[in-house]
Amino acid sequence: MFNRGKRGRAFAGIAAIGALSLTLAACGGGDSEESTDAAAGTETSAEGGELVAVSLITKDSTNPFFVAMQEGAKAAAAETGVDLTVGSGKEEGDDQGQIDLIENAIAQGQAGILITPMSVNVNDAIAKAREAGLYVIALDTPTDPPDAVDITFATDNCLAGEAIGQWAAGKLNGEKATIARLVIFNDRMVSVDYCRDNGFLRGMGIDIKDLTIMGDEETTGSYTAGAGGEYEIVCLEATGANEEGGRKGMETCLSKNPDINVVYTINEPTAFGAAEALKSAGKTIGTDVLIVSVDGGLAGVEAVKAGTIQATSQQYPLKMAELGVKAIKTIADGGAAPENTSADGTFFDTGVVLCTEDPQDTVTAAPQENAQFCIDNAWG
Repeated sequence: MFNRGKRGRAFAGIAAIGALSLTLAACGGGDSEESTDAAAGTETSAEGGELVAVSLITKDSTNPFFVAMQEGAKAAAAETGVDLTVGSGKEEGDDQGQIDLIENAIAQGQAGILITPMSVNVNDAIAKAREAGLYVIALDTPTDPPDAVDITFATDNCLAGEAIGQWAAGKLNGEKATIARLVIFNDRMVSVDYCRDNGFLRGMGIDIKDLTIMGDEETTGSYTAGAGGEYEIVCLEATGANEEGGRKGMETCLSKNPDINVVYTINEPTAFGAAEALKSAGKTIGTDVLIVSVDGGLAGVEAVKAGTIQATSQQYPLKMAELGVKAIKTIADGGAAPENTSADGTFFDTGVVLCTEDPQDTVTAAPQENAQFCIDNAWG
């Protein structure tokens, strides 16, 4: 049964993150009216203090996750006296859009960049920014390799995926798992994509050959988590991480095998599209098929409460952006750089919670909370 004792241990970490936020805010200065020039890294505020120029570069400006991240960054910038430039790629996969924005930040002599990196294709531009003296923080999506940036503020996406895999295995309770996997890309390997997807498989107890590669595992075999059982992987479909892609991807998977009973989705917009396709095919979600996901936005956790998604891992994009803005301001003011806190020492872990109305004993990768708790703590 659900162990409420795990909540205290996990949220001690979230409390520590909040304490860091307060520390960074104290170091970064208070509110001020700002007189800015986008061509300079530091300018003078109306109160005479230095105004630090920072760019936030997200993958797009339509996904609610990135919209929330932008809102968190803007609020932190207003609080601490940061001249924030916000930009994004046009869509998932727009490497050049992000590269152009990085080059703009360099040309303007900004103090730092916050970026949700699209892929390894932006690494050279990031390297140029760091060589030019900009402090670069990755948000949400770790770079490959991790040290391509100065530090990463992110969810442990591998654990987020593992938690929903453990949940699915527990819920199946020995039943055969006929699995659809709806990911972002099929033409490149991106850390957030492979870590969530392979984390899901690992959580179910399915052998994966290489964490950084999707699709090289055996398509049939046995899963070992929970009661264990047989599995069959029907499909691995690229969706672009959006609702329309999720619908089309799910339709393709159902055409290959109409008996799918577990659907992994890269994020909740993808899950909404998958749910639409499943309902059109006459499937009862929660009975005939389980949908699991990652993000924890308001619409997503409301869908958990409504039964459209059975379990999702909640992450905290506003916190990532807030801490990132304040960290660059602190460094520009001569303060100390943040340090990694993750178990493997490669990034600053901003926490994850599994949101479900049906907790399972098999889940150990993250604390479990009900949908209302997650609604109360949701972004978007």
